[in-house]
Amino acid sequence: MEQKPVVLNVGYTDTPFIPGSQWRVHDAARPQPPLVTPGGAAGAPPSDAIVLFDGQDLVGWVSVKTGEPAAWKVENGYMEVVKGTGNIKTTAQVGDCQLHVEFASPVEVVGSSQGRGNSGVFLMGLYEVQVLDCYDNPTYSDGTVGAIYGQHPPLANASRKPGEWQVYDIVFIAPRWGADGKLASPARLTVFLNGVLVQHDRVSQGPTGHKTVSNYDTPHGSEGPLMLQDHTNPVRFRNIWVRPIVEEAE
Repeated sequence: MEQKPVVLNVGYTDTPFIPGSQWRVHDAARPQPPLVTPGGAAGAPPSDAIVLFDGQDLVGWVSVKTGEPAAWKVENGYMEVVKGTGNIKTTAQVGDCQLHVEFASPVEVVGSSQGRGNSGVFLMGLYEVQVLDCYDNPTYSDGTVGAIYGQHPPLANASRKPGEWQVYDIVFIAPRWGADGKLASPARLTVFLNGVLVQHDRVSQGPTGHKTVSNYDTPHGSEGPLMLQDHTNPVRFRNIWVRPIVEEAE
């Protein structure tokens, strides 16, 4: 006996329109969300992620100073800062995104404050989320791990011990400028450190800097590279992936 397809009641055609939208409330014709398969393990890239570092090599990463292939060390599934080689960045350009980065400060504790396990994750090469060993290591609050550097201290210090792997999950929305060259909307960041919310939809005052006040005086594009900082400490990174954010049509 031939089976008839099951017709599901997936919506309505007689409900009011959502203000500012082409769709009705519970609209049967509204497109379904795309299917995304989560990673098989915690932190593993989902099916639609762009993997920026998979632990094998630094293909797709270059020196910020020279433009030559990145010279950081790669072994055992991670990359490690090599002192003096300078910051590295992706050749891939990223704008609005969900970013996943895992990092570890050195097991051997050397230095204090900003001299201990220091690095940084720079969205678009401009907006830094601080990397620092802040386990029993006081420093200025807008320079602690989880800070939007020089601007916003984190909501909590969720540091793990030196040498332990830590996790950033970051949602970044790039700034926009109008046709008149004036800022239309600033950069915004939401940051989780080791599963703890440390920045909630925080507005960046502009590209971050050291001992400077930020601003948006210089417009820039809506995409840029991901940059990691050589601050002389042998910080390690692994499992770096990104999911561009594509807003639904209204």
